[in-house]
Order: sequence, then structure tokens, then C-alpha cells
Amino acid sequence: MKPKLTPAVAKTLEKSIKKFFEKNPVSIAEETNSPRAVGDAIQQILENNFKSVAGSLVSHYSSNFARRAMADLAFEDDAGFYYVVDVKTHNLETKFNMPNLTSVERLSRFYEDDKNIFILLMVKYRIDNENSIKVESAHFVPIEHVNWESLTIGALGWGQIQIANSNNVIIERNYSRTKWMKELFNTLLEYYPREIQKMNKRLEHFKKLMLDWEAKTDIWQ
Repeated sequence: MKPKLTPAVAKTLEKSIKKFFEKNPVSIAEETNSPRAVGDAIQQILENNFKSVAGSLVSHYSSNFARRAMADLAFEDDAGFYYVVDVKTHNLETKFNMPNLTSVERLSRFYEDDKNIFILLMVKYRIDNENSIKVESAHFVPIEHVNWESLTIGALGWGQIQIANSNNVIIERNYSRTKWMKELFNTLLEYYPREIQKMNKRLEHFKKLMLDWEAKTDIWQ
């Protein structure tokens, strides 16, 4: 069986998410008008209402996860595919934003099961003069439908997949997971040698500093 989340279903869900926020406008106090506060507010609303917004796509639903978990919310469809959803928000008034998505090691383990799907749910918004959040658009896509031109690897742990710039997210809705994962591994095969070079330079830097300190007379003893 194939997943119920087809490109057409994803597009419909994106419109439903935007329409939901149009019907249920979110206001936020001026003193808490920060990207983090807005993001938390939008995420909480989505967690509480996602099942009803997604309709028949969702068979089993959960939003009860630890803070460092891979998902903000998760669900199964009736074909048995398991979706973990990472909710990201982006203020369109900001020029640059590089949110972390997930660890390369965690994603590679998660995708060992063909029925697992990692979803990026990005809500793009503006804030009007009355501190009301106006949702302009939403992306609801498997990570493998995000073009690698829009992604980068950040130096955290094994490597962290990041959106290079939230203002420019290129979506290819029919892209192959196999091709995307091969591109991930090719990216890592270029990324790790560069990181090794950086580490070697840092190692040499601190070796030199250690020799300098060993030559010092300790006036604090």
C-alpha cells in the first residue's frame, strides 16, 4: 500500500491549515511578540487542532512528546504509514532564518523503515498592527520533498539538517526518497572531510597554546 499523503492531499491540507488560522485568528501580547513566543503559540494550536484540520488523513494521532523528541505531533494513516511532524514557523518580515530540522543520524535510522515519514510543517506568517498573527501560507511536506538547494548541514552532533533560508524553501512534491537520501549521503561525504580539516586546525591551534603555557612561569602559584 502507498501512503495516503499524496502531493494533492498535502496541498489541500496546506490550504486547510491556512483557512483554519483565518477563521481562528491568533493574537499575542506585545510584550511577548517574539518569534519563539509566536512559534510556541502556533505549535500549541496545531497540536490541539491538527486531527480535526487533517480530517480523514489521520487514523491515530498523538502530540504528547518529550522536548527533544523528533516530532511535535505524529499520526498514522489507515494504510499504516507513520508520520512525525516537525512544526516550524517563519515571520516573513525577517530577512534570514535557519531552523534546525533533525539529526542526519536520527533521520537515517528513522528512514530504515519505509513506512516512516518525516514531515516539515512550516507556517509562514506576518504580525499586523494589532499584534494579530496572519498566516500567509503553510508547507506540509515530507523532508525528501525539500530540495537540497534549500538545505544545509549544521555542525551539531553527527550533523544537523537545517533549512538554509526560510524565505526560500524549494519544494519538489514528487521527488524520490531514494534519490534524496543518496543526495544526503553524498552531502555528508563532502561535509565530514571539511569538518575533519577544521578540527585538525583547531587541534594544532590549541597544541601551540599548550606549548606556550608550558613555557610560562606561573606567577599565581
